[in-house]
Amino acid sequence: MGYSVVRIDEIEPAGPGGAVRFVRRELGVEAFGINWFDVPPDTEGRLHDESDSGQEEVNVIVSGSGVYRIGNKEVPFAAGTIFRFDPDTIRQPVAGPDGFTMIAIGARRGSYEARGPF
Repeated sequence: MGYSVVRIDEIEPAGPGGAVRFVRRELGVEAFGINWFDVPPDTEGRLHDESDSGQEEVNVIVSGSGVYRIGNKEVPFAAGTIFRFDPDTIRQPVAGPDGFTMIAIGARRGSYEARGPF
């Protein structure tokens, strides 16, 4: 039986402004990407898509609030909001006055095999 465990405060902050913690690397995950983001108040995240990687992405807002710029829309979010993005969807998170914390999970489309009715 194998497993790995890490506390988020044990992962060194990285990326622009130290906003990201590379969870996948620390846990040794090989099936999907997973990162933790702590975005400071009133900060624009990176405008991006996942066309090159082909990853479908899910973003879970853990705390705080802001808006996601998705195409020509600004979609507000708060803790408990969950987004799913197609690989070619251009998006940019923007933190509100309290900032936000988010978990981002991604994998190439078609890599998951549904098992049972769940």
